Amino acid sequence: MAEWLNGTFFQLDKAAFTAMHALNQSAGDFFTPFFKFVSIFGDKGLFFIILGVVLLLFSKSRKTGLSMLLAMAVGGILVNVLLKNTVARVRPFNASEEFKAMWEAAGASFEKSKSFPSGHVNVTTNSLLAIFLTTNKKKNWWILLLPLVMGASRVYLIVHYLTDVIGGLLTGVISGVLGYLVATAVYKLLDKYKEKKVIDFIINADLMQIFKKKTD
Repeated sequence: MAEWLNGTFFQLDKAAFTAMHALNQSAGDFFTPFFKFVSIFGDKGLFFIILGVVLLLFSKSRKTGLSMLLAMAVGGILVNVLLKNTVARVRPFNASEEFKAMWEAAGASFEKSKSFPSGHVNVTTNSLLAIFLTTNKKKNWWILLLPLVMGASRVYLIVHYLTDVIGGLLTGVISGVLGYLVATAVYKLLDKYKEKKVIDFIINADLMQIFKKKTD
């Protein structure tokens, strides 16, 4: 499949790299620190994992945290276990001298795993989609733009093809929706037994309330 991706979408991927390289050259490396900073938030999904765990500690945000963690679990299996190993696409900076020169000009950010799809984009998409689906959609619609910024950073740094980014967006949407649906099903099940103390504690326990009782 890697050969098919490289052959079918070569012109699209090359055009994206060329545009980002031109941006890098015309701006005098101005955007490189910004895009490297953005990419940090997707490294191994640690930022989103920590955020999901923190949200679990509070009753009002518990469903959001659960949705995020489930989405990341599904996304991790789909991307890191299945697709990356099955497709086995070589990173662009190892695929050609032209792309390697662009990669070096953009700061030579090294990545060891296979290229398709983008794990950074996947985890950003599924996590933020889980947040969007479980919170006020009218107020939080803007967070859906952030995966696009992450995707732009990966192409700018020449560590992912544009098609890797598109793959990350698609897998992110799938895993984000699945995480939300499973979390919703779990909450419906818990609601049936909410009169039981253990279940009531799982649903309503809140770190702030527990801390407040201890300090009173």
